[in-house]
Amino acid sequence: MRKLAEVEHAKALMLEAEHWSVMKWLTEKKKVRKAADKANAALDVLEAEVKALWSAPLKAAYEELKSHSKGASRRDQADPPAGDPQIRSIAKRVKEADEEAYRVHMDAENIFDEAERKLSSSLAREGTRRAIESWELHEKAIHRAESAMENVKASK
Repeated sequence: MRKLAEVEHAKALMLEAEHWSVMKWLTEKKKVRKAADKANAALDVLEAEVKALWSAPLKAAYEELKSHSKGASRRDQADPPAGDPQIRSIAKRVKEADEEAYRVHMDAENIFDEAERKLSSSLAREGTRRAIESWELHEKAIHRAESAMENVKASK
């Protein structure tokens, strides 16, 4: 997977921001938010590009897992989606990686919100670490999505 300039810039800014005072955070938060938003958008675009290259069965398995987990009750979730078990397994691994990256992303967002409410530089520093972690997890999820294409081809 190629490195994205927007993500690398945001990571560098977050590493720098770990050493900022509360006042510096207050004056620079728009710059940090803009960089973070650009990084997230770049990762989302790359993810969409990769998944657009998936085979129809892989796309279908992934979408079925997504829809199955969104609206299904616990009892319904016990019934596995239809289709090739190996493709489902590959799609499930990608979906799990996507969900983990999203959870950490939302955690970082919540930490930044709390840091702003409390004017806490220590919380802001924690938010920077979680933001970087979320981008790294998103990159890993995209790499897993790229590998999924190869794994499906190899399984045929």
